[in-house]
Amino acid sequence: MQTRVEETLKRHDRGFNCAQSVACTYCDLVGVDEEMMFRVTEAFGAGMGGMEGTCGAVSGACVLAGMKASTGNLEKPNSKAVSHQLAKEILKRFKEQNGSVVCKEIKGVGTGKVLRSCNDCIKDAAAIAEQVLFGE
Repeated sequence: MQTRVEETLKRHDRGFNCAQSVACTYCDLVGVDEEMMFRVTEAFGAGMGGMEGTCGAVSGACVLAGMKASTGNLEKPNSKAVSHQLAKEILKRFKEQNGSVVCKEIKGVGTGKVLRSCNDCIKDAAAIAEQVLFGE
Protein backbone atom coordinates (compact mmCIF):
# COMPACT_ATOMS: atom_id res chain seq x y z
CA MET A 1 0.00 0.00 0.00
CA GLN A 2 1.28 3.44 -0.90
CA THR A 3 1.15 5.90 2.00
CA ARG A 4 -1.95 8.06 2.25
CA VAL A 5 -0.68 10.44 4.94
CA GLU A 6 -0.83 13.51 2.67
CA GLU A 7 -4.43 12.64 1.72
CA THR A 8 -5.42 13.04 5.37
CA LEU A 9 -4.26 16.66 5.30
CA LYS A 10 -6.22 17.35 2.11
CA ARG A 11 -9.39 16.21 3.86
CA HIS A 12 -8.58 18.39 6.87
CA ASP A 13 -8.06 21.36 4.55
CA ARG A 14 -11.55 20.68 3.11
CA GLY A 15 -13.10 21.00 6.58
CA PHE A 16 -13.02 17.42 7.84
CA ASN A 17 -12.26 17.23 11.57
CA CYS A 18 -9.13 15.42 12.72
CA ALA A 19 -10.89 12.09 13.30
CA GLN A 20 -12.66 12.24 9.95
CA SER A 21 -9.44 13.16 8.18
CA VAL A 22 -7.74 9.98 9.37
CA ALA A 23 -10.66 7.53 9.39
CA CYS A 24 -12.12 8.55 6.03
CA THR A 25 -8.77 8.26 4.26
CA TYR A 26 -8.53 4.54 5.07
CA CYS A 27 -12.23 3.60 5.28
CA ASP A 28 -12.09 1.54 2.08
CA LEU A 29 -9.48 -0.72 3.71
CA VAL A 30 -11.91 -1.62 6.52
CA GLY A 31 -15.05 -2.01 4.41
CA VAL A 32 -16.84 1.26 5.22
CA ASP A 33 -17.97 3.83 2.68
CA GLU A 34 -16.67 7.34 3.20
CA GLU A 35 -20.00 9.00 3.94
CA MET A 36 -20.74 6.51 6.73
CA MET A 37 -17.25 6.90 8.22
CA PHE A 38 -17.61 10.68 8.02
CA ARG A 39 -20.86 10.47 9.98
CA VAL A 40 -19.53 7.96 12.52
CA THR A 41 -16.49 10.09 13.38
CA GLU A 42 -18.13 13.52 13.28
CA ALA A 43 -18.38 13.84 17.08
CA PHE A 44 -14.75 12.79 17.61
CA GLY A 45 -13.20 16.03 16.38
CA ALA A 46 -11.75 18.74 18.61
CA GLY A 47 -10.78 16.23 21.25
CA MET A 48 -14.35 15.26 22.12
CA GLY A 49 -15.98 17.90 24.28
CA GLY A 50 -14.09 20.89 23.00
CA MET A 51 -10.52 19.67 23.50
CA GLU A 52 -11.28 18.00 26.82
CA GLY A 53 -10.80 14.44 25.60
CA THR A 54 -8.74 12.21 23.37
CA CYS A 55 -7.23 13.77 20.26
CA GLY A 56 -9.53 13.30 17.28
CA ALA A 57 -6.74 12.15 14.97
CA VAL A 58 -5.78 9.24 17.22
CA SER A 59 -9.47 8.53 17.89
CA GLY A 60 -9.96 8.16 14.13
CA ALA A 61 -7.09 5.68 14.00
CA CYS A 62 -8.68 3.69 16.84
CA VAL A 63 -12.02 3.63 15.00
CA LEU A 64 -10.12 2.04 12.11
CA ALA A 65 -8.64 -0.53 14.51
CA GLY A 66 -12.09 -1.60 15.64
CA MET A 67 -13.39 -1.77 12.09
CA LYS A 68 -10.40 -3.83 10.99
CA ALA A 69 -10.38 -6.29 13.90
CA SER A 70 -14.04 -6.68 14.83
CA THR A 71 -15.84 -9.83 13.77
CA GLY A 72 -19.18 -8.05 14.15
CA ASN A 73 -20.51 -11.06 16.03
CA LEU A 74 -23.49 -9.63 17.93
CA GLU A 75 -24.45 -12.96 19.50
CA LYS A 76 -21.03 -13.70 20.91
CA PRO A 77 -18.73 -10.67 20.88
CA ASN A 78 -15.35 -12.29 20.43
CA SER A 79 -12.96 -9.74 18.96
CA LYS A 80 -12.68 -7.04 21.64
CA ALA A 81 -9.28 -8.23 22.83
CA VAL A 82 -7.76 -7.86 19.37
CA SER A 83 -9.36 -4.45 18.82
CA HIS A 84 -8.17 -3.28 22.25
CA GLN A 85 -4.62 -4.46 21.57
CA LEU A 86 -4.46 -2.61 18.26
CA ALA A 87 -5.87 0.56 19.84
CA LYS A 88 -3.46 0.26 22.75
CA GLU A 89 -0.51 0.06 20.36
CA ILE A 90 -1.78 3.05 18.37
CA LEU A 91 -2.24 5.11 21.55
CA LYS A 92 1.18 4.09 22.89
CA ARG A 93 2.99 5.12 19.72
CA PHE A 94 1.02 8.35 19.41
CA LYS A 95 1.77 9.33 23.01
CA GLU A 96 5.47 8.56 22.52
CA GLN A 97 5.57 10.92 19.52
CA ASN A 98 3.32 13.67 20.83
CA GLY A 99 3.69 13.64 24.61
CA SER A 100 0.00 13.01 25.23
CA VAL A 101 -3.18 11.64 23.65
CA VAL A 102 -5.37 14.35 25.23
CA CYS A 103 -6.19 17.21 22.88
CA LYS A 104 -6.18 19.84 25.63
CA GLU A 105 -2.65 18.85 26.67
CA ILE A 106 -1.37 18.64 23.09
CA LYS A 107 -2.77 22.10 22.30
CA GLY A 108 -1.31 23.60 25.49
CA VAL A 109 -4.61 24.65 27.05
CA GLY A 110 -3.74 25.76 30.56
CA THR A 111 0.01 25.48 30.07
CA GLY A 112 0.57 27.64 27.01
CA LYS A 113 2.98 24.99 25.68
CA VAL A 114 1.72 23.55 22.38
CA LEU A 115 3.16 20.08 21.87
CA ARG A 116 1.99 19.54 18.25
CA SER A 117 -0.21 21.15 15.63
CA CYS A 118 -3.41 19.47 14.47
CA ASN A 119 -1.81 18.74 11.09
CA ASP A 120 1.15 17.06 12.78
CA CYS A 121 -1.19 14.98 14.95
CA ILE A 122 -3.16 13.93 11.86
CA LYS A 123 0.02 12.94 10.02
CA ASP A 124 1.31 11.02 13.04
CA ALA A 125 -1.98 9.18 13.60
CA ALA A 126 -2.20 8.28 9.91
CA ALA A 127 1.38 7.00 9.76
CA ILE A 128 0.83 4.94 12.92
CA ALA A 129 -2.40 3.50 11.51
CA GLU A 130 -0.57 2.52 8.35
CA GLN A 131 2.13 0.77 10.38
CA VAL A 132 -0.05 -0.95 12.98
CA LEU A 133 -3.16 -1.76 10.95
CA PHE A 134 -2.03 -2.00 7.35
CA GLY A 135 1.55 -3.17 7.64
CA GLU A 136 3.30 -0.12 6.24
